[in-house]
Amino acid sequence: MSIRHALLALLSEGPKYGLQLREEFEARTGEVWPLNVGQVYQTLQRLERDGLVQSDDDAEPGPQKGFRITDGGAAELAGWLRTPPDLGAPPRDELVIKVLIAVRLPGVDVHEVIQAHRRHVVELMQQWTRLKEEDAEHDLPLALAVDAELFRLDSVVRWLDTADGRIKRAALAPPPPSAPAAPQLRRRAGVRR
Repeated sequence: MSIRHALLALLSEGPKYGLQLREEFEARTGEVWPLNVGQVYQTLQRLERDGLVQSDDDAEPGPQKGFRITDGGAAELAGWLRTPPDLGAPPRDELVIKVLIAVRLPGVDVHEVIQAHRRHVVELMQQWTRLKEEDAEHDLPLALAVDAELFRLDSVVRWLDTADGRIKRAALAPPPPSAPAAPQLRRRAGVRR
C-alpha cells in the first residue's frame, strides 16, 4: 500500500497536519489499515526531502507542523493515480509457497494442510461479511474495502479447492513416461523462474 501517495492525495486538498492526515487516511480507507502518526511523520519527512511536500511551520506558531503539496508532488500524484500497479509477476504468496512445498514433503498430508487453511479463510470471510452487514451499509470506504477483501478471500478459497482437486487427480494418475518438459515450456512461454 502506498502511504506516500495516499498522503499526497490528502494534501492535494490543502495543507494539513500529521495527525489530521492520519485521521483522514483511516476514515477514507474504512479504518481497515490503521496508521500510526509516527509513520505519517516519517513519510512526510521523506516527501519533504524529495521536494514533493513543503512544511509551513512558519505560517502558524505552535507545536503542529503543517504540510502542503508542491507542484512536483502534484505531478507525482497524477502519475500514480493513472499508472497501473505492477501485476505482471505473481506476488510471493506464503500460502501458495506453503502448498507447493508441502506437495513434495514426505509424510505430509497435503489435503489436510489445504483444508486447515480453507477453514481459516472461510472464517475470515464470515468475519468480513458480519462487518459488512453491521457497519458498512452507510460507510462507502468501508464497504469498498470489505468488498475487496471478500473477493480476495473468495479467490483464495477457489484456488485451494482447485489445488486440492488437482493434487488428488495427480495422485491417481500413472507416472509420466519420461522427464518432464516443463522447464522448456516455461522458457517458451516467457515465464520467469
